[in-house]
Amino acid sequence: MIIIPARLSSSRLPNKVLAQINNIPMIIHCANVAKQIDDVLIAADSQEVIDICKKYGFNAVMTDKNHQSGSDRIKEAADIIGLKENDIVINMQGDEPFLEPEILEAVKKELKNLNRDFKMISCYKEINELEAEDPNLVKVVIDKDSNALYFSRSKIPYNRDNQSHTYKGHIGIYGFTKKTLDTFVNLKGHLEHIEKLEQLRVIENGYKIKMIKVHTKSFGIDTKEDLEKAREYAKSRN
Repeated sequence: MIIIPARLSSSRLPNKVLAQINNIPMIIHCANVAKQIDDVLIAADSQEVIDICKKYGFNAVMTDKNHQSGSDRIKEAADIIGLKENDIVINMQGDEPFLEPEILEAVKKELKNLNRDFKMISCYKEINELEAEDPNLVKVVIDKDSNALYFSRSKIPYNRDNQSHTYKGHIGIYGFTKKTLDTFVNLKGHLEHIEKLEQLRVIENGYKIKMIKVHTKSFGIDTKEDLEKAREYAKSRN
């Protein structure tokens, strides 16, 4: 099951999940990608989003407006539809309309093969020095076994001697089992409130997130400038 959190009241770009790209709402672009891989559910916080999703043939459920993170929202949605603890849940962001379906497939496959009790997967792509300067593009550092050591909006690791270095840009997609998702949303942490990155509560509590390297042209849409970039990119693909 792929669950897409769709919070209408985004602070940086209000109503962005309904922003039109090629005359189709952003959330529908995301759902059309997801349906190529698995069943899709939109976890909404407004009736307007639900009505639009249904218009395009997608299932959507109402969730609490006050959730602090997307994963908290998809947990409620997973409870509403009665997913079991071993069911796979993929959290796909509602602001990445150009995410390639093969990335979702890779997360699903890797999650099935992950041999640990706390099963959580995410992704990264290689980025350059200039891209790493963007605080909206989250960076991750990993250990030798491809587990995340830390995520930050800052440029990490700090390149003291200005050596040639390729950074790892986090892609905000997560795969869990329902059991792991339940554990995750009940964790408490301090770091996530500083960086505004929910995944930090996992690391702060001693759990691991397995990272997989992917190649993608996708990008998150957080600002008006991002939205204009997305509209131009969509035109170029036609």
